[in-house]
Order: sequence, then structure tokens, then C-alpha cells
Amino acid sequence: MASSLSAKSFIGALSSDQSLRSGSSPHSDLRSAVLQISTSRQSRSRTLEIKAVGSTYGNYFRVTTFGESHGGGVGCVIDGCPPRIPLSEADLQVDLDRRRPGQSRITTPRKETDTAHIYSGVAEGYTTGSPIMIKVPNTDQRGKDYSEMSMAYRPSHADATYDFKYGTRSVEGGGRSSARETIGRVAAGAVAKKILKAYSGTEVLAYVSQAHKVVLPEDLVDHDTLTLDQVESNIARCPDPEYAEKMIAAIDAVRVRGDSVGGVVTCIVRNLPRGLGSPVFDKLEAELAKAALSLPATKGFEFGSGFAGTFLTGSEHNDEFYMDERGRVRTRTNRSGGIQGGISNGEIINMRIAFKPTSTISRKQNTVTRDKKETELIARGRHDPCVVPRAVPMVEASVALVLIDQLLAQYAQCQLFPINPEFQEPLQLPKLQQTGIPL
Repeated sequence: MASSLSAKSFIGALSSDQSLRSGSSPHSDLRSAVLQISTSRQSRSRTLEIKAVGSTYGNYFRVTTFGESHGGGVGCVIDGCPPRIPLSEADLQVDLDRRRPGQSRITTPRKETDTAHIYSGVAEGYTTGSPIMIKVPNTDQRGKDYSEMSMAYRPSHADATYDFKYGTRSVEGGGRSSARETIGRVAAGAVAKKILKAYSGTEVLAYVSQAHKVVLPEDLVDHDTLTLDQVESNIARCPDPEYAEKMIAAIDAVRVRGDSVGGVVTCIVRNLPRGLGSPVFDKLEAELAKAALSLPATKGFEFGSGFAGTFLTGSEHNDEFYMDERGRVRTRTNRSGGIQGGISNGEIINMRIAFKPTSTISRKQNTVTRDKKETELIARGRHDPCVVPRAVPMVEASVALVLIDQLLAQYAQCQLFPINPEFQEPLQLPKLQQTGIPL
């Protein structure tokens, strides 16, 4: 089947001569662009396939997110979830409630319940192994708040680059660049966290360690004993009450001025099996960095000693090995951050993700319009004065999606045949009665 592609002219199909004579821009109405595909049966049949890119993560536990901030809803499709896992909408709602807007004065005032609905892949309370579709409806859209942004670009936002790439964009709410896209990740991450916990006792916990210039000292948080209750004990999601109050005050100070600040989210992983990750291109830290930096507003990633490690010598930085009371090889220190050579070593994984100040602010800024004229913009809409308190469950979800994919990969490649017990540890099967998984 022979095929040909033809594109109608953009902007009302004016010819170049007509455009020049009238003085109009050939790019003033991007919504009129039409792509036509015509086919004729002049040769053997072929399948034309256009693949969407950038909205799917994972190889074994594969997650595709969909939806836009001011569309009908947002959500995800999970492909590759193991069967017979107990799963309900309530399992998803806990983390979605932690992520949702309008939960405190230091978050966006947009009011959404973010109620999750499972449409497929679950029967009688258990996963079936088929794709799981999860959707959350949008109920509090205010498209009129974005009238100015339809003409002028918000500084440091994705408005301009979406136009540069696609030639068009969803103006209301920022479309796919909105943080509402992360609802699908958080829902999928809740499933991943449940499987990790049931299978190997793996826990993923994140907390706010910096808000603007308020930095939580590392020695105030014990990563061996940190709990979710400690993180959720205040609206800043900082496990230290004293520093939480300082962070809240710093955010309040810019919120009342119509400005914003950034911060840092620290994430730890406990009880992760050894051996996850692959050498060279698919190192575990590289996958974690990719997942974390794909979140909106992220600007930096470090794990273990991070950039501070560059000030040490090798003898100061190296994590010396020892044998613990169970006969396992351990490290006395953890500057490696639980990963060596791109592979997990059984120690606590720790990482830090930097988030910039929210770009949409209600203060006057210089910018340009879509028709390339300089102007000033005061953005309206409802936006977080600091994204890090709500970014905590987003980071946890992103990390969990990496880990479940790596766990399945390790099981497929390195546990298919008998292991070498001199060096490898088996991936222990869970006690099915304790996890609620039916035989």
C-alpha cells in the first residue's frame, strides 16, 4: 500500500504572496494546522504506525500517563503488573491525597478530590495481569485564568518550548507540562510500592530537607528509623518539627507577596534486594536520575555523597567492607548511597532532588507574546508558592516505578537458573498468607 503525506498550509492556507501583501504573520493561528494522510492500493499492504513518545516509562512494569490539567481527566495505564496482587482504589487514594492540591495554605488553592477509579486489570479485588487503567477526573478547572498566557509566555515555563517543538500547545493549565500529569505516576507508584513492600519489605520514603534557605541538617534525621508518620506530621513534610516551622514561615513570606521559592526533597530506600541495576547505560542511579528529573520543576539530582564527595580523598570517601553478625558483606559507611557500579549493594539508597521556584507567579515580569512582541505579564491562576511539600509523594512514586521495573528485570535475567550462593542472594518469595496473595 503506497502512501503519501500532504499538509495543508497553516494559518488559513494563505499563500506566501498573500501573506506578504497583507502583512500578516504566517504563524498567527496554530490551531488551524491540518495533517492529511492519503493512501492508495498500488503495492502490497503496509502498516503506517505513529508512536507517541515521552509518556511511557519502564520495560517490564510499563506505565503510560495521559491527560492534561484542564481536560476531562488524567491517569495512567499500567502494563506488566504481576497477577493476584490485592488492589483496590483505596490503595491508590492514600498517596493521591498526599499529592492533591488545596491541602494546606502553602499549596495551590485549586480544589480537587483527585478520586481514583480503576477501569480494568482488577477483578474481585486482585490484579489479573492485564493492563490496569486508572483515571482521575478534573473537576475544578478555570480556563479563563489563562487568557493572558494564551498570548504571552510565562518566563521559565514550558509555554515557549512547547510552541517551539510542536507549533501548538494546550494553554489552559499548561497541558502536559502541568504537575497534574503526575497523578498517573503517583497512582502507578502506589501499586509499585505495594508490590515492593509485599515482596521484599522494601520501603520508599521521601521528605522535604530544604525550603528556600532553610536547610535541614542531615544528622537530625535517622534514615534507619524514619517513618511516614514523622513526614506527614506537618504541612511542610519535614520530619523535624522545629525546621518544619521555619520552612512554613519561609514559604508564607513569599506566598503573601505573590512570589515563590524552591527546595530539596530527600528520598531513601530501605530493604532493597542486592543486585538491582545494570552496568554502563542502565545503571540504577542513572534510571533513578531519569525518573526524578522527569518530574516538573526539577533542576538537580545527587545520591550518596553527591557533589560534596568531590572535596574528599579516596581514603576518606571509600566505604570499607566488613562481615556482619549474619555473615553478610556490609559497608561501615554509606557514601556510595547504596549503589556501587550502578548496582544496589543492600545498603540504604539515599538521593536528593532539587526543585526550582514555581515559575507561574502573580508578580509583573517581562516577556514576549506569541507574535513576538515584548510585553509585561502578571500571571493569574492557582499555583503552589513552593512545590516541594506536594512533590514528596511524586518523588516516592517515581523511585518506586524504577525499583519495581529493576526487580522484575533482575528476576528475569539473574534468577532464571540456580544462583551462585557464594555471592548471590536469592530473591526471597514472600509469605503469601501475610501479603494476602492467594495461592
